[in-house]
Amino acid sequence: MRFLAILPLATAVTACLHDRTLARRAAQAGTPSFGYSGAQGPLNWYGLDPQTNAACDLGKQQSPIAIDSKTVTLIDSSAVSLDIPDADHVEFENLGYTLEVVLPNGTLTAQGKQYTLAQFHFHTPSEHRLDEEHYPLEVHFVFTDETNGIAVVGFVFQLSETGHCDSLFSSVFADVEAISEPGSATEIESLDFSDLTKHFQGHEVYTYGGSLTTPPCSEGVSWFVSAEPLSLDVQHYNQVKRLIRFNSRYTQNVPGDENLLEMAARELNGL
Repeated sequence: MRFLAILPLATAVTACLHDRTLARRAAQAGTPSFGYSGAQGPLNWYGLDPQTNAACDLGKQQSPIAIDSKTVTLIDSSAVSLDIPDADHVEFENLGYTLEVVLPNGTLTAQGKQYTLAQFHFHTPSEHRLDEEHYPLEVHFVFTDETNGIAVVGFVFQLSETGHCDSLFSSVFADVEAISEPGSATEIESLDFSDLTKHFQGHEVYTYGGSLTTPPCSEGVSWFVSAEPLSLDVQHYNQVKRLIRFNSRYTQNVPGDENLLEMAARELNGL
């Protein structure tokens, strides 16, 4: 039995916010620190760095999860306040394993705490499932508080039958071809978050305590996932999917229950 090392919060925050310099260097060198298939994939994240990534294999509050509306806490959006002001000259990067928009402003107020926005990034297909339904894309807005606590606001996307795309992401994805190579970056002239915050405040929100969905899988992360999908047109979806390909961790066990990898290891060892 391996023992779980307690990771300093500073380590967790650094990983969650993605060290963009190291990620860019790794992408350019063709040697990412983790991946999503084969020996680089989620089943072996622990093996890539046993000391740092222990929670990936042993943690019992891991994300993402299959959100069951009958058991996961569903709160009114009035209990959470999301405020992201319009932003100009925003950095948009291809980190090799995701696309990330870096933001210096924005706040989340929830559970008596105020968090500051650092960035948002994308996963395809969605990492969370809602009542076992998976979605083609998910975006995570990552926040930290003054004690280095982490909160993430998540939205899943549903493909539009009419070609509609929420205005914020039309602006983001308009520049996606400019960062087609891992390690590349561009500048988005302006972003308007008003429709996104209205969407969030206009629908119920699932909340639970989980983890980062990338190594080191550190726990203690407060998740807030909108119950209502955003709209995405097929053209933008195909552009994004072609760049980031598959970058979703498999769904984890119910928070508090045994880690799925520990369960599998016990069965393989006949214990």
